[in-house]
Amino acid sequence: MEDLVKEIAPLAVQYGLRLLGALIALWLSFRVANWASRKLIASLRAKSFDETLSVFFGGLMRYLVLIAAILAVLSMFGIETTSFAAILGAAGLAIGLAFQGTLSNFAAGVMIMFFRPFSIGDYVVMGGNEGIVREIGLFVCALDSLDNRRVIIPNATATAGVIENYTSNPLRRVDINVGVAYDANLAQVRQVLDAAAKSVPNRDPNQGHQIFLAGLGGSSVDFQVRIWAHPDHYWDIWDKGHEIVKNALDQAGISIPFPQMDVHLDK
Repeated sequence: MEDLVKEIAPLAVQYGLRLLGALIALWLSFRVANWASRKLIASLRAKSFDETLSVFFGGLMRYLVLIAAILAVLSMFGIETTSFAAILGAAGLAIGLAFQGTLSNFAAGVMIMFFRPFSIGDYVVMGGNEGIVREIGLFVCALDSLDNRRVIIPNATATAGVIENYTSNPLRRVDINVGVAYDANLAQVRQVLDAAAKSVPNRDPNQGHQIFLAGLGGSSVDFQVRIWAHPDHYWDIWDKGHEIVKNALDQAGISIPFPQMDVHLDK
């Protein structure tokens, strides 16, 4: 028994120290990887580099540091990295089949970075969800909804359907639908709506607005007030525009009729 202990003790000490060193190395590598990622992102932001690519390269830096640390730890235990790479290559097919979804998310993430359908800070609709893009990762995208919910969408889901970007263009149109009574003077209605649209704050002075006769409805003559503005002011103009249009029609004595139905009875 004593001989066995004497034989095992040096090995336990030797590999125990290696194991302790490996754990310390992995812990330090996580710290260094996070630090390097933050440092790179801060450096790119300081140079006014694209925000989306800054976060992407920061995440890539983190993974590269971690992979290098894992390979170094394996070499501490006498595992040749070339042999390890060969083993990974042989197991690649099985791993690929097991992680089809993960690999498709990674491929979709690369496509997002390359084609740039949206950037961080854009308001988008994708994968059946909508919100402000807060993070574009290698595997998932993170959105913040208007009621401040964090929504995580796999990249493959985000790119599988139609992506609608509300803030990509410099201007967006706010449509305000309003109906007036059939006995109203249409020229006067157009004049009142035009004056109301001009008084809406934050509208774009160059593109301005249009007053459009949309159609003849069942109970009203339907107009559409189209106001152009920067996407940041969309909801403010939507709210204030409806209020200004309603008050302007009331002051001009132009009624907004309720839906009505005329019933004729045969004698």
